[in-house]
Amino acid sequence: MDYIREVGFLPLLDSGITGFSAEDVVDEDCRYVVYPDGGWDWPLWKWKGPIVQEGICVYGKFFAGKAGFISREWWPDFCNYRRSKHPSPAEGSIEEAILFTLQEQGSQITRELRAACGFTGRGMRSKFDSYITRLQMACRIVTEDFVYPRDKHNNEYGWGWALLTTPEQLLGYSGFQCPRTPAESLQRLLDHFHAILPAATDKQIEKLIG
Repeated sequence: MDYIREVGFLPLLDSGITGFSAEDVVDEDCRYVVYPDGGWDWPLWKWKGPIVQEGICVYGKFFAGKAGFISREWWPDFCNYRRSKHPSPAEGSIEEAILFTLQEQGSQITRELRAACGFTGRGMRSKFDSYITRLQMACRIVTEDFVYPRDKHNNEYGWGWALLTTPEQLLGYSGFQCPRTPAESLQRLLDHFHAILPAATDKQIEKLIG
């Protein structure tokens, strides 16, 4: 969490830039490991929910469709710029229906939201997931926490389900106050990314910022 505050932005897994991900910076024993009996452990993966719950950052698929963290300090500029590129969903669109469902029914795991929006037929899962990713890239949906199924001994297991919400519901409108224009936010983002990633190319940075 301290590192997220320090750098402002941190993809969870491979970002395409060496060293720029949570997986790259954690100790070796916090990375994914498979045991001889077929079991596995991944401390970094388990930390996602507790980190988000601390309220120091926002989590979602923000970096070229890949998940990562953005500190609360940098979220207003990032959201300001991204939403300027991706205006509010068109009236009557599927994206509008998804957001309306979240606003009306509150936070939902992906499969519940998918069912509530009527995406229940064959092949609908991947199609729906693509809408969710686009809405996260547009800073319209974020991950509030992760929900895990439990076995008969009440132990959590599996990869967990993302609990989705809107950033307005998670942060309140005060979390969006940005005194800059989208162009000014973009320049601030570019300057910051060049500062924390001096070896990255312009193309790599532009891909992350979107």
